[in-house]
Amino acid sequence: MTALMKRQRRGRRAVAAIAIAVVGVFALVVDVEAQSLRGSGASLDRQNRQAVQHDFSYLRDANQVQRFVDAGLLVPVYDGADYWLKAVSFPVARPAVKLLIQRLGSQYRAACGKRLVVTSLTRPLADQPRNASRRSVHPTGMALDLRRPLPGPCRTWLEDTLLYLEGQGVLEATRETSPAHYHIALYPQQYVAHVSRLTGLSTGAITASMDTEATYTVKRQDTLWRISRRYDTTPKAIQQANGLRSTEIYPGQLLKIPSGHR
Repeated sequence: MTALMKRQRRGRRAVAAIAIAVVGVFALVVDVEAQSLRGSGASLDRQNRQAVQHDFSYLRDANQVQRFVDAGLLVPVYDGADYWLKAVSFPVARPAVKLLIQRLGSQYRAACGKRLVVTSLTRPLADQPRNASRRSVHPTGMALDLRRPLPGPCRTWLEDTLLYLEGQGVLEATRETSPAHYHIALYPQQYVAHVSRLTGLSTGAITASMDTEATYTVKRQDTLWRISRRYDTTPKAIQQANGLRSTEIYPGQLLKIPSGHR
């Protein structure tokens, strides 16, 4: 092979390498741009399609929400060390949604030093706000809203993380403006599988570890003593679990039953 031929071959290889690099960069740009927080009709299509594939019901009212809680299909979500609930009407959600809040809250606090703020969870059809989409999946219990942080590192971290998770195919995230928040529709099966890959735990182990603590809606003439007898616990344990300063309770109040006492 002549020296000229060798130089020509090296030149072709260099051009090919540059072309591959350019294609790789272009593919990366396209992939990033494919993920956004703008929301769309296609995004709503995907959310509702996932609700159907998961066989989720669109709950009609508070009574149906309570039946789903009693059946263990929805679980209570309480304030935690890494997150807190702000004016949430129905503090219950699908177990995988609670898992997302716990994991995301822990990561957010580690990154920002602040607690994540949850502003909405399950919302039955009868309690949807006027500006809610008719195609909202909040009535299924698979959605949550998060308060949008002020411009800065915390907002950047949260948006980057939501975009990453959306790119993994485990949720749809939308930046909403009235009020300012992020709407998130979680795909429970895909998210549990994602956590399994990250942790090395089986999906069965993750599902079994999800918090499904019992809750009880106070009825007329109920007392903490009567409720504690029903669940084989003590009034003091229920007080501590719910942050109650006294034994006073009222009809309609949702009480957390201490873990291990069902």
